[in-house]
Amino acid sequence: MIRFAMILLAALTLTACDSSGFVANTENSNSELGLPGDVKEPEVPATPVCKADSEKLEAEMDALLAASGSEDDFSYEIERADGRKYTFNLDASTPETVYESASTSKMVTGLVILRLVEKGILKLSDRPQDYISNWPVPSTDSLSNMTLEHLLSFRSGLVAEPRCMNSKTALFEECVMEIAILNMGNGEIPGAQFNYSGAHMQIAGLMAIKASGKNNWTEVFDEYKAATGTFPTGLYDLPAATNPRLAGGMHWTGAEYLAFLRALKAGKLLNAEMMKTYLVDRTALPVTIGNSPAQAGIGEEWHYGLGYWHECKNATWNCEAAQRISSPGAYGAYPFWDVKYGYIGMLSIQTGVGGFRTGTGEIERLVTEKANEWATCE
Repeated sequence: MIRFAMILLAALTLTACDSSGFVANTENSNSELGLPGDVKEPEVPATPVCKADSEKLEAEMDALLAASGSEDDFSYEIERADGRKYTFNLDASTPETVYESASTSKMVTGLVILRLVEKGILKLSDRPQDYISNWPVPSTDSLSNMTLEHLLSFRSGLVAEPRCMNSKTALFEECVMEIAILNMGNGEIPGAQFNYSGAHMQIAGLMAIKASGKNNWTEVFDEYKAATGTFPTGLYDLPAATNPRLAGGMHWTGAEYLAFLRALKAGKLLNAEMMKTYLVDRTALPVTIGNSPAQAGIGEEWHYGLGYWHECKNATWNCEAAQRISSPGAYGAYPFWDVKYGYIGMLSIQTGVGGFRTGTGEIERLVTEKANEWATCE
């Protein structure tokens, strides 16, 4: 019997304890938790119940995915609350195949940094100049007010990316300085508008490096891996390990990413209080949506959290936040946690640039309804 609602209640309740014995503090203010305004944490949705046969649904998903017409090999895995897993592999792909991440790394980077916030090493209200001694943005510039929360939710006011972010020979910290200099004087107000860009996470990553006393992002990520056991072979090595693109420069296997999602869903990566903070919609009104690949790629208005999307299958946002959260990539890969139906999933694929539409808008959508039903079968 699936007991997802009970599991999620345990993850979100303010009095729950994690494995380290943490008891959430119910006295914290919204500003301390990084919650915008008076926003409330998402409510736990009721889980629908399936009356169909799991094996029959799996056979139907097999047929749909086999007929996808994809020119690229892919693996699709979903796992529900009772531990049952469904896997489909097209041609040579398997969950152990190594793929380039593209933007699927955004969710990972966000979690790595939020664990530092949870430990008190960083605060979501911190600004780059609090840690980066040579931060070039003057106090007279509106961008001097950007915070870590703005950076992780892509509302920092950064709109331009320098070429060094894609350079194998550039150095990470020097490139972060270029990001700041390129965007200075743009007149943007941090917090006002969402703009999808990798620049935000480069700065957030340098803040994490400095605050934790590490020499580089590899050291930050290695410490995270040792503590959580997730992504044991995962690497941030694109365009180079010395200049990793934190918003899109990983290598991983689908099995590793699914294990990461499993740990997140089970409350093993964030304590109950930080999970509440994590699941908040950061781009609700009055925030405006600027550059958005969800709108450009599949014509839907999604909102954003701290390194991940809140999905909404409509041209205009009219959805409840944190029902399905995800981090699709430009090469088609699509990791997601369907909170409403209580399951996690990973589509592992590597198309050409522009695969967001292929992976999320086409392949996964072939089986969404069947997968939702399968996830709630007894």
